[in-house]
Amino acid sequence: MSRILVVAERHHEHLTEGTRKTLACAAALAPEGADLAVLGAGADAAADEGARLAGVARVRLGPQAGFDPPLATVWAPVLARLAADYDAVLMPASSLGRDVTPRASALASGVMITEVAEVVDARTFRRFIYAGNVRLTVRARPEAGRLFLTVRPASWPAVGERTGAAAPVVRDVPDPVPDPATRYVGLEEHASERPDLQSAKRVVSGGRGLGSAENFALLEGLARRLGAALGASRAAVDAGYAPNDLQVGQTGKIIAPDLYLAVAISGAIQHVTGIKDARVIVAINKDPDAPIFKIADIGLVGDLFAIVPALEKALERAGAGS
Repeated sequence: MSRILVVAERHHEHLTEGTRKTLACAAALAPEGADLAVLGAGADAAADEGARLAGVARVRLGPQAGFDPPLATVWAPVLARLAADYDAVLMPASSLGRDVTPRASALASGVMITEVAEVVDARTFRRFIYAGNVRLTVRARPEAGRLFLTVRPASWPAVGERTGAAAPVVRDVPDPVPDPATRYVGLEEHASERPDLQSAKRVVSGGRGLGSAENFALLEGLARRLGAALGASRAAVDAGYAPNDLQVGQTGKIIAPDLYLAVAISGAIQHVTGIKDARVIVAINKDPDAPIFKIADIGLVGDLFAIVPALEKALERAGAGS
């Protein structure tokens, strides 16, 4: 029986979709349930949310002060101490998880495995390398120590609500120690009424073929009709058509929506890496030889400036997004 700890990430008072997907990975390691650590001020609501999720055996809360804003140099020593009670500590492979988990692993003399996409057994995992073209099997020797894992959210489903009583919530996480060498400067966040890109079920993305930021804005109406998030290729971001936080791909966000609509995106391997787990991929491109068509489930060859408005009108007639 494996003892597993999942370290939650929050967006304000709610757990992130990545946390729910990390719990799915934890369930593959410990079907009997995993502990969930929720840290920071105002975490009580997120702890109650976590206690109602399937696969959570217990929720561990820390003190209200000291964990916010989330700094890796503050979180990592606490996680290293908590790890003494577990065989493995898991976090989503987000910017925070990638920052905190390796530090905690080093402090605890543990074994670090990143971007876990599949669990083979308690010490064996699969992950993608070479822009998703190769699936690597990694095994940690039993004598190597406890595991610290970041979990690739796109490879896992989100856990749902549990049946029966909520898991117990205990406040026993040790106090954090401030790090005088690290200073939090601030957070710049792109405000949008659209769904969050990493958790959205539908995504409309634009590429460099749109030609300008004004043309990129044409996707807003289609995204609204579909109830979709907006995304962009790296080329579109580099050209200034869209903000950096919309970038999808190997150097951006890796996502797995039910529907991915790629408009004027050629389909470079770095972009495909970020969308390969999407359930349905629809591509619109005027070049019939564009690489995106090799992975698309549905391909539309033609002028996007005719196709996109036609799609939006068809959705409007069908009552979508109204």
